[in-house]
Amino acid sequence: MSKYGDAIKVMNERFGRDMLISVATVDGGRPFVRTVDAYYEEGAFYTVTYALSNKMKQIKASPEVAVCGEWFTGHGVGENCGYVRDERNAAIMAKLRVAFAAWYGNGHVNESDPNTCVLRVRLTNGVLLNEGTRYEVDFVNRTA
Repeated sequence: MSKYGDAIKVMNERFGRDMLISVATVDGGRPFVRTVDAYYEEGAFYTVTYALSNKMKQIKASPEVAVCGEWFTGHGVGENCGYVRDERNAAIMAKLRVAFAAWYGNGHVNESDPNTCVLRVRLTNGVLLNEGTRYEVDFVNRTA
């Protein structure tokens, strides 16, 4: 397997389930960081959030974000994928409901509110550490 393949295998194992990550945005030149439950798949982190939140307003104004999780830090582009019940989100929402099952139905998420949306952070690059190996991952060109 290639070094990139090895890195992606670690990303899938580590983040292909409900994991807490930090997402940093910028507003007025000031950084803002928050922790979110996220799920990783195919070069992107996904979370369910509220379209009118400060996080989403900041991403709309400046979509470049930074993320940080368990021995991983990276950059990406934040995208509002739309309403969680939108047909275009059916496949990823099926996965997110399973990944987030421990807390998803406890009143934290209101799927009947059309402002409840899927945030996707398409990773562009990052540094992943695993068992003494450092991977500098280029998610766009698929190299490490």
